[in-house]
Amino acid sequence: MSHKKRGGHHEEEEHVNHERWLVSYADMLTLLFVLFVVLFSMSNVDKAKFEKLASSLADGFGSRSAAFSGQSAPLEGSGNDSNVFPIDPGANPGLEQAVSRGVPPTAEQRAREAGAAAAERARASANARAAAREAKNLKEIEKEIRNALVRAGLQESVQFTIDERGLHVTVVTSEVVFAGDRADLLTAGRKIMDAVAPPLLPLSNTIQVDGHTNQLPAPTINYPSAWELSTARASTVVRYLNAKGVPQKRLAAAGYAGTRPLIPPDDPRSVTMNRRVDIVIMSSLPPEQSALLPSAAN
Repeated sequence: MSHKKRGGHHEEEEHVNHERWLVSYADMLTLLFVLFVVLFSMSNVDKAKFEKLASSLADGFGSRSAAFSGQSAPLEGSGNDSNVFPIDPGANPGLEQAVSRGVPPTAEQRAREAGAAAAERARASANARAAAREAKNLKEIEKEIRNALVRAGLQESVQFTIDERGLHVTVVTSEVVFAGDRADLLTAGRKIMDAVAPPLLPLSNTIQVDGHTNQLPAPTINYPSAWELSTARASTVVRYLNAKGVPQKRLAAAGYAGTRPLIPPDDPRSVTMNRRVDIVIMSSLPPEQSALLPSAAN
C-alpha cells in the first residue's frame, strides 16, 4: 500500500486493536468470581447477614424476587431446615401494616413469626400425644368393662363411644333395666351395673351418669315430667355404683329428658335407643386436648 506525503508530514496507517475482546472477557470473569463468592458465602449462610444481603440486593435492583419475599427456601448443602413458615400478619399488627404498605418484613419480624410457628407446632404435637395416651387409657377401660359384660352374658346391653368428654358406657334402659315411668333398677339392670362397677373402682376420673328419655309425648304419672324421670334414673345408677365402692366424690348425676337423642326421633329404633343411661368416664384433659379424643380413638 502506498503512502502519501502532505506538507512534508508522513502519516502512518492506524493499527487495528485485535485484543479489545479481552476487556469484556475480564468483566465477565470478574462477575463470575463475585457470583461464586456470594454462592460460597450462602452455603454457610448466617441468617441475619443473609437477610441484610437480600434486602440490599433487592433495594439496589428495584425489585423483589421470590428469593427475597420472606419465604424460606432450601439451600444446597446448607444443612438448614427447608420448611416454609407462613407468616400470619394478624399475629403482629406492625408486620401487617408493613406488608400492606409493601415494606418487606425485617429479619427480626420473620424470626419472631418463625418462632411462633415452631411453638404452635410443638404445642399441637404435645396435644396430639396427650390425646393419644388418654384415648389408649379409655380403650383399656372399655376393654375391661366389655370383658366383664361378656362373662355375664350382657355384652349386647351396652354400647361404647369416645367423644371429647371421655368414654361413654351407654345402657339402653329397656323394660328389663327400668320399668316404664319408674326409676328403680330391675334385676337385669343390677346385673349390668355389677359388671360395670369393678373396672371403675381404681380410676381417678370423675364419673357422670346422664339420664335420657325418648321423645314420645306419653305423660309421666309418677314424676312431674321427663326431666325428673331422667334425673331420677341417673341418680339411681349413681347410688348403686356408690354402694359397689365407687367413691361418692367421683360421682355425679344429670337428667336431660329427651333433649339429647342418640338417634333421630323419626327413626323407629329411637323409642328404645334414646331411652338410656350414659355412664361417662370423664377425661381429665384440658379442652384443647380433649377435643382431639374422637380422632385419636379411631
